[in-house]
Amino acid sequence: MPRQPQPAPFDGALVVDKPRGKTSHDVVDAVRRLAGFRQIGHLGTLDPLATGVLVLLLGRATRLVQFYTGRRKRYATAFRFGFATDTYDADGEAQGPDAAPQLDAALLQKLAAERVGRFEQMPPPFSAKKIHGRPAYELARRKQPVELKAAPVEVFEYKLLGIEGSVARFAIECSSGTYIRSLAHEMGQQLGCGAHLAEITRTAVGEFSSEQAIGLEELAAAAQAGRLAELVIPLEGLLPNLPRANVLPVVERRVRHGARFNVSIAQIQPGRVELPPGATAQLDAGEPKPPRLRVFSQENKLLAIAEAVVPRTYQPLVVFDPLP
Repeated sequence: MPRQPQPAPFDGALVVDKPRGKTSHDVVDAVRRLAGFRQIGHLGTLDPLATGVLVLLLGRATRLVQFYTGRRKRYATAFRFGFATDTYDADGEAQGPDAAPQLDAALLQKLAAERVGRFEQMPPPFSAKKIHGRPAYELARRKQPVELKAAPVEVFEYKLLGIEGSVARFAIECSSGTYIRSLAHEMGQQLGCGAHLAEITRTAVGEFSSEQAIGLEELAAAAQAGRLAELVIPLEGLLPNLPRANVLPVVERRVRHGARFNVSIAQIQPGRVELPPGATAQLDAGEPKPPRLRVFSQENKLLAIAEAVVPRTYQPLVVFDPLP
């Protein structure tokens, strides 16, 4: 008889401060070793060059990934002007000599402001975008043609923070899927001197911010002391922006079977409106989504995420089985 998979010892989110030089998968593997189980996913990768907020979902919380796909992201970046690189960042090969430009703050801020809004963005050749089933970077490394299609993105804030010689620092808030490397490369083209992304730190993914982020060394120390679970945001604390309702056992049984159920207006408590420090200005980018509801038992355990089909009638989208 096949063995039943054991449930993860804890469910929730862990906000990791990713170090430079590590891939997102490196971090996931490190946390899997520390936590002692494999059911761990993430809310969007970071390049090895990048540092900062990498949100991991653990255990049953991995089923909530679909509700986070539209979260906005914030970055603190440094663009190095004077030459472009083939990867559009500091890890690539220079595409010419250093032009050593004198940067004009007013012009940089004007170019940045012109990019605020929705537009079609061309991904970098060295990216994970698939071309006939193969990542574009595999073709680029072999000097083969890379034919990518522009994709819709949105930039909400693009603010010049300062200039240090040939390096300009920007704060950027954007939709998921926006390539900051491409923004740097594009600005270098506009100035005619070339540019690339020299540094990048992700400071927020929606409500998850750098103020919550924990380094790998601290995580290792907590795991050794048996305190790793204390650093995890519990399942019941996720998606706090969604309204919630506690239901009676008779309704709980319908929810657990994935059946439609009714709730009264009096049962529904509004989601959190005020965002925590360091969060994005708004949580989501893109079109508004249908009304959704976090459904809790009388014991305040998360039962499901449901979606309204008609007023006060909801259909469960994700149902959490009770723990053994």
